[in-house]
Amino acid sequence: MAALKRLLIGRPLKSTELGEQKLNKKKALAILSSDALSSVAYGPEQILLVLITVSSAALWYSIPIGIGVLVLLSALILSYRQIIFAYPHGGGAYVVSKQNLGLYPGLIAGGSLLVDYILTVAVSVSAGTDAITSAFPVLHEYKVAIAVTFVILITLLNLRGVTESATILAYPVYLFAVALFILIGVGLYNIVSGHVSPHLHTPIGTPVAGISLFLLLKAFASGSSALTGVEAISNAIPNFKHPAPNNAAKTLMAMGILLALLFSGIVFLAYYLGISPNAKETVVSQIAEETFGRNFVYFFIQGTTALILILAANTGYSAFPLLAVNLAKDRFIPRMFTVRGDRLGYSNGIIILGLLSIVLIIAFHGQTEHLIPLYAVGVFIPFTLSQTGMIVKWVREKPAGWMTKLTINTIGALISFTVSVMFFVTKFPQIWPVLIFLPLIVYLFHRINKHYEAVGEQLRLSTCEPAVPIEGNVVILPVSGITHVVEHSLNYAESLSADQIIAVYIPFEREEEVRFEEKWNKWRPDVRLVTLHSPYRSIIQPLSKFIDTVHRKASESNYQVTVIIPQFIPKRSWQNLLHNQTSLMIRTYLLYRKDVIVTTVPYHLKK
Repeated sequence: MAALKRLLIGRPLKSTELGEQKLNKKKALAILSSDALSSVAYGPEQILLVLITVSSAALWYSIPIGIGVLVLLSALILSYRQIIFAYPHGGGAYVVSKQNLGLYPGLIAGGSLLVDYILTVAVSVSAGTDAITSAFPVLHEYKVAIAVTFVILITLLNLRGVTESATILAYPVYLFAVALFILIGVGLYNIVSGHVSPHLHTPIGTPVAGISLFLLLKAFASGSSALTGVEAISNAIPNFKHPAPNNAAKTLMAMGILLALLFSGIVFLAYYLGISPNAKETVVSQIAEETFGRNFVYFFIQGTTALILILAANTGYSAFPLLAVNLAKDRFIPRMFTVRGDRLGYSNGIIILGLLSIVLIIAFHGQTEHLIPLYAVGVFIPFTLSQTGMIVKWVREKPAGWMTKLTINTIGALISFTVSVMFFVTKFPQIWPVLIFLPLIVYLFHRINKHYEAVGEQLRLSTCEPAVPIEGNVVILPVSGITHVVEHSLNYAESLSADQIIAVYIPFEREEEVRFEEKWNKWRPDVRLVTLHSPYRSIIQPLSKFIDTVHRKASESNYQVTVIIPQFIPKRSWQNLLHNQTSLMIRTYLLYRKDVIVTTVPYHLKK
């Protein structure tokens, strides 16, 4: 297993090598922007899916809706740029909300983002699988298995370390950007040069029967799913090279510009070419086929789209562990999330994220359209809270230029709040689980925190009661015969300077009891032997009653009870299954007891 681990993950890194794991701007843009950039592949499609319910004539509304999404993007980019400099140690919406709005808004933001990063992985991989099955329809029935395989591979890649995964991911991300710029450039050239019929689309401004403000807001909320992942950079500031805040801010601006150009280009081409959403083929696939036909360039675009969608999950793997670290430091989730693995990444967070994402993919059968509403609302709640938190911060502190900063955050908060409300109003049948799992997550955070507080209170020297002095030690040694294993265990018990050693033998027959007592008195008459006849052939029950009796009497005299379980270890580990069932059963039972110390004394066989 150790050799396999080294093969899959690589050699362990020293703690002093942590600085080498920091990201420069190019790698950070690839690893932290892949989620936001990949949403170009399905964000415009979500707008069209709402508008097509009226008629194909309503698709021209995608242009003003797209402009609205770009306005929201601008507000969010400027807002999160301010968060980066205000909170340079990372934490994003969780830290901002907790410090400015209070504990529970912070926990809601943190819980929403944790779930959102799980959904990031599930949605990205599912959407990438959709791109593959669009190009190769024969694979459509295997989409869940394909998606799960990709999650496992990305998890292993991230366990190898931040810089290694960033180095590998940089190529697909930049190839995707190049592929889409080629698609948009050639598409616009065809339009300008007259190679595309102007009659494929409905002219902008054409009246459409059945359209309503409610439906337009629903389409706007759906299209805003293209903005998920914008907050990831503010959560992952500690991953950047020095000066981290400056590098993070520049990376955020670069991501915003790239996202705006790609999103607006795809929205415009989809409108001008008269593309309608199709369950079997994505919008990007249809645009590429209309522009190039099914040739090498088409498959290049589909291949890079599939790669970016799948590898966009890496944003979740970068941000989830760091957010979990902040929550764990505040003692709202287990402290195991603060432990770095062999490759200096927070491997517990990475593994948990991978497992939960697989559960989601299987539960939703890899259906992207069912996951996206949950995914989007999970990020717009923290968007709203973080912007509101920044408003409170500027009003309270009033630093230089605070009015401009306040205006930016106010616009971001209002639009984010509007989108969040629209999600609840228009997609309630799909997002109602949020109203259940968010309170449950906050309650879980609360219970974990109370546990840590209670444990800390009991362990604190200044507040806990004086320790009761232990007057002595009573050792109980279950034995099944007179062997080297029992002799080895007795030697260990005597090394503890025990006040009393009690060997316990549990025979099933009276004759067996008499024979063993005779042998024991000849071998070790100095060690007290207690035999517990068990007519119903139970070992645990009579042993448990005996331990209870000894513990009750020992407690009266402040004596500690220790149970030593003899065990021999065969030369081949699988042979344990043949020999040690009884000792394993006793040890398993005793581990649940809080009143005795349990230890195993191994005796290794040489042959």
